[in-house]
Amino acid sequence: MGIILLGLIMMFSLFLIPLGLPGTWVMLAAGVGYSLLVPGSIGWFTLVAVTVIAVIAEIFEFTLAGKYAKKYGGSRRASWGAIIGGTVGAIIGVPVPIIGPILGAFAGSFAGALIAEYSRGTGAQASTRVATGALIGRAVASAMKVAAGIVIAVWLLWTAAI
Repeated sequence: MGIILLGLIMMFSLFLIPLGLPGTWVMLAAGVGYSLLVPGSIGWFTLVAVTVIAVIAEIFEFTLAGKYAKKYGGSRRASWGAIIGGTVGAIIGVPVPIIGPILGAFAGSFAGALIAEYSRGTGAQASTRVATGALIGRAVASAMKVAAGIVIAVWLLWTAAI
């Protein structure tokens, strides 16, 4: 019964990740809880390893929009604009049910990079290209974080089952 509950929590947590909610951390908390409630099931090595994966996923989610803005010809200002815009957009989008944080993060990354690059004196076409790069970076970051969540879920479930 416990493994089924853990599996349900993992699936629910995977649903949280693209919404900009802390799904990877819910998975980790569930793994720690299962480890404490079922001694000898999930070891400390696994818990530390999935924590490292979760931290790396957070770093990627936070920085990839900025890196892609730079890759598409943007300045450091555009990179920071994409990062700050994505964070603010995700927070502002929270009141809209289900898809608000996703749309807010994507729109915020685009707008932040666009405004930052355009305010630097770059033309509209080049600023739009940089903002498009930030948007692509945000999409890649979301996909990478979901992939990391799948790895965490499978690892915890596999360890709990054996």
